[in-house]
This record gives sequence, C-alpha cells and structure tokens, in this order.
Amino acid sequence: MLRATVGSVSQERDEEQEDEGEEELRDGGVPFYVNRGGLPVDEETWERMWRHVARIHPNGEGLGKEIRAATDLPKGVERFPLSFQSQFSGNHFHHIVLGVHSGGRFGALGISRREDLMFKPLELRTLMDLVQEFEGAYRGYWHTLRKVRIGQYVSHDPHSVEQIEWKHSILDVDKLTKEELRKELERHTRDMRLKIGKPAPPSPTKDRRNSMGSPHRVPNSPVRRISRVERRPSGEKKVLEQKPSADMNGYQIRV
Repeated sequence: MLRATVGSVSQERDEEQEDEGEEELRDGGVPFYVNRGGLPVDEETWERMWRHVARIHPNGEGLGKEIRAATDLPKGVERFPLSFQSQFSGNHFHHIVLGVHSGGRFGALGISRREDLMFKPLELRTLMDLVQEFEGAYRGYWHTLRKVRIGQYVSHDPHSVEQIEWKHSILDVDKLTKEELRKELERHTRDMRLKIGKPAPPSPTKDRRNSMGSPHRVPNSPVRRISRVERRPSGEKKVLEQKPSADMNGYQIRV
C-alpha cells in the first residue's frame, strides 16, 4: 500500500514538472532537466529526455524513434577542447567549443550567439578544414582570429582522474603561414591518435581517494600562514593595463 502511494506521488510530481515545462514554453522560456542519477545516465532519465524532445521539437516523436532505431550511428566518437581568441575593434574575445572526431571526419558542438560559431557537421576531412571553417565564420562578423588552442582527446571513463589537457597546442594564426598552420595541425592530429593507444591512468578506489591528501604537505604538518611582511601593503594599488580605445565609436560585435 505504501509502495503504491509513493509511486503515485512520484508520477504526479513528474506530471507537474512536465506541465511547468509546457508553461515555460508558452511564456518563451527554455525548460531543462537536472540529472540527479549521476553517470552513467539511468534509463528513467533517458526516457524523460526523449519525452522532452518529443514535446519541444517540431517532429520530435518521429525524430526520437528514428534516432533510437538507427544502426549506423558512430560508436567511437572522440572529443577534444577547441578554443579561439579573436579581436575586434581593439578588444579580444574568447570562445570554446567541443571538437569531435569519428570515422576520419571532424566536427564541433558548442554554444554561441552565432550558429556558424557553435556547430560544425561531422563531415570535415582534416583538423585544418575545421579551423578554417571557424576562421571564415569569424571573418563574416569582422573579427580577426588571433589564436587557436587545441587540447587532447578527453577520456570516455566517467570516473577517470585524468586531467583534461586544454591547451596541448597553442597556435598564433596571424603569425603562421597557411602551410605552417597546416603542418602544426597535422602534428596535433598525430599526437591525438597516439594518445588513443595509451592506457588511461586507473581511477582510485574509494578508500584510496579518502586517504589521498595534498601532495605538497606532509601528514600532520602545520598549515603555513602568510605573514604580515608577505602581504601586500594596503596603500599599494594594482596598476591596470590601459586598453587601446575602441574605434567605431565604441561599437562592439560580440560572438
């Protein structure tokens, strides 16, 4: 009896949340769900996400069935961070997307005010083609691409303790010729392929994580405090670097 009551309360709560989501859609809001089940995503959370797609997408129900029944979806998609630094009217702007690589093709996923600065289909043959796609998009908004930072492949293990390598390669696009940029990107592609063959460091057990302390401190050692001599005098002020004045009457095009 108690179990049936708990189940009905949970069902009513889900229906209330779905009703709230529909109200937000009518009001122009964007509903989202929080995964409280951790990783890997459990079946209940997946079903809830598919219902959300079916509700907000014009062909959501048909699209969901098509994707779930597909047998040719890529199985081993590799992911890597890809960030850009552009310049417009004397100011610098930073942007990052998730580069993807599968089946010998490159693409990207991300969030941006501009559609061509967040999504690139998984159909570009080389990393050079992917970077040039973004560079052309930046030119379309009168931005000059200055730097490209590319990281290594991110581990697929949700419990991995391996740190993400955000900036394995830092390329000054405006200082490299097209041929030099192509060679650097080919070198980075080879480095990423070599990492696939290397085993990832093992994840620590629960007992080991609890026993792990700071690597820079000896157990039971006192905490070092900053003395008054080392502190910055209150009268000392940090000198701010003056930025060049923006042209075009301070007008900025953000990306």
